[in-house]
Amino acid sequence: MKPHNPNRVPTDVYLSFVSSLSGNRMTLLVGVIVHAATCLAIAAKTQSLLYVALALGFVFVFLGRIATFRAFDKVDKDALSHDDIQRWERILVTGAAGTTTLLGFASGYAIFFLGDGFAELACIAVTMATMVSVVGRNYGSRMAIDIQTFSCCLPMIICSLMVLDFYRGILSIFLIPFWLTTRAMANGVREFLYENVIARREITSIADRFDTALNNMPHGLVMVDAQNRIQVINRKACELLRIGDPDRLKDRDLGAVLRYGARYSFMDASQPELILRQMTHVAEGKLSRTLIHFPEDLSLEFSASPRADGGAVLIFEDVSSRVKAEQKILHMVRFDSLTGLPNREYFSHLVQDYLAKHTKKRGPIGFMVLDIDEFKHVNDMRGHITGDRLLCAIANRVAKQGGKATVGRLMGDQFILFFPHAKDMTALDAEIRRVHSAIQGTYEADDATFLVSLSGGFVLLESDAFAMEEWSIKADLALFESKSKQRGGISGFEREMDGRYIEQQKLKSDLRDAITSKGLSVAYQPMFKADGSRIECAEALARWVHPEKGAIPPDVFIRLAEEMGVISDITRFILMKACTDCMTWPEHIAVSVNLSARDLRDTDILAVVAEALQASKLEASRLHLEITESCLIDEPAAVRAILAELRARGITIAIDDFGTGFSSLSYLDTLPLDIVKIDRSFLRNIVEDGRRLKLLRGTVNLARELGLKIVTEGVETTEQLALLNKYRATDLIQGYVFSPPVPSQNIALLQQAIGRRTVQRRRNKVA
Repeated sequence: MKPHNPNRVPTDVYLSFVSSLSGNRMTLLVGVIVHAATCLAIAAKTQSLLYVALALGFVFVFLGRIATFRAFDKVDKDALSHDDIQRWERILVTGAAGTTTLLGFASGYAIFFLGDGFAELACIAVTMATMVSVVGRNYGSRMAIDIQTFSCCLPMIICSLMVLDFYRGILSIFLIPFWLTTRAMANGVREFLYENVIARREITSIADRFDTALNNMPHGLVMVDAQNRIQVINRKACELLRIGDPDRLKDRDLGAVLRYGARYSFMDASQPELILRQMTHVAEGKLSRTLIHFPEDLSLEFSASPRADGGAVLIFEDVSSRVKAEQKILHMVRFDSLTGLPNREYFSHLVQDYLAKHTKKRGPIGFMVLDIDEFKHVNDMRGHITGDRLLCAIANRVAKQGGKATVGRLMGDQFILFFPHAKDMTALDAEIRRVHSAIQGTYEADDATFLVSLSGGFVLLESDAFAMEEWSIKADLALFESKSKQRGGISGFEREMDGRYIEQQKLKSDLRDAITSKGLSVAYQPMFKADGSRIECAEALARWVHPEKGAIPPDVFIRLAEEMGVISDITRFILMKACTDCMTWPEHIAVSVNLSARDLRDTDILAVVAEALQASKLEASRLHLEITESCLIDEPAAVRAILAELRARGITIAIDDFGTGFSSLSYLDTLPLDIVKIDRSFLRNIVEDGRRLKLLRGTVNLARELGLKIVTEGVETTEQLALLNKYRATDLIQGYVFSPPVPSQNIALLQQAIGRRTVQRRRNKVA
């Protein structure tokens, strides 16, 4: 890299070269003394006053150069432009050229004019020595080298030739390569230094960029040699490991540094060795990377690469946020978001993990399923937010009272508990019953107090016989048994339950076949006017006669149909059959069909009803549709819209089993109703209990104020009938007091019989 032109040289490098012209000032002092002394010696030898003048000239040039140097020292170097530096170069070179010009003149004069051997030798020796020093002092300026060597050598060459001495001429010619060699040496020194300055500058720039990148990278980096000594460590590594200043750690043993950090920082005592061991494994290829958890929720992920010299490069980063996010996601996957309890899948994993760790342990284990009784009514009355808070309160008490049991949320309002090994079956049975008893009672949620009962089913078994799915089913069977007996009870699994479960599954299969093959039938229970003088309507009731078991009670197979999700198929069958049968009855008699909650979940029921009416040609006014309060629990707004559409088509809407739910009175005003069917529970002890009669009369009066028709169900005795007629507490009677459910053809026969009795009574009156 040759700086042919100062304009091509970087300004800072050019300035450093020019500044070198004013350096080494002590050599100038020595030089001027030598120059002046030599001239004075020659003057004394030759009696030439010219050399006295030359001695004074050397002194004056020296003083001028010193003054110039001091002026240059005072200049603000950072403010100098390239042209300013070039101007100062010319000034400094002029002073240097003054000295060499005087030397060249003194040497030439001694050769041509004096002819004195001492004067010639002294001048030429001092001049040659000065030319050598020019290389060391003025290498920074090509101009200075050229002018000084030229001004030294040219006078000697000219004067040697002018003497017209053959040998002196030969000697003068030899001065030319000396001159050129000296000039080349100075230029070589300058170019060498220039290349090194530029290289050093580039290396420094690269080092600065590397240092900036190293200390601003988001990863920690440590480079160690074969002896595990730190060669390079960045600031991020020191921050993450909290091991001090990077500048103080070079050539320190990494293990010692980490152990120091463990002693005075946040690391555990075991972690330095773990880091070194894991680094070795990663460097050897046994691991691609490793994750180490530190106190204060810090997680670092390490990777290492071997170096050719036996060392290694260790890179690590803070992955605490990622680890926390992964843990949060894992928690969301494993735990129920509402109660914080393990979900069904993770609960199963916890149980399996426990059993895998205790394979040699003996003793019974327990498995219990809990179901909150009538929890849907809480959501219906107080809203889902309150229901969720109550569910959380129940979950907290279950977890607290569970003791050593593992508690999980099974689904909805059900919990599941696993009881680890106990001493014996009796002790485990007692512990399960204790937990069940402890979680019953009152709970607080949203400033409201709820009396909550939980039904439970459990199974006890030896741990080596445990199979999650199998025993979960057995606990469910025990829960079903418990709920069928009494609310808030608990039952343990018994082998007979398996048989009942299998029998129930067989019954479901047979029911499905019966629906498919139209094996169901319909009976009708008529609704009479209160005085029994006429049948106004007949309720269609599904009947199933099993080929082997005989008649199956409606409450049994209807519940099964709802569990199986085929209740809508039964509704469709009954609608078609009822509308067709109604066409065979007297025109004033209507037919009533019950709709289930599933039927009202979507608008398909509208098409089914329309199809039944169209196929049978039955007038819409002769079709009554009955719903219960349970139909309104899930989506009351959607149900109201469907009922309003049915009523707009001329169909009569009745609410069945009125008075058995929690919010019955509000339905009378908000639902599009025509008829209220009073549940049979209102009639219990109505003859003996005056308060119950008042309750019935109040409900009837309220319904009539709203323009609704009253049907009383379950009237079985003449005393009940008489009391209802006395207080005009009903419009229609449905019950065994008049007629049980009968086949379709009997409806017309019953009406005919009523007509004959009416005619006979009239004749008797006339007679």
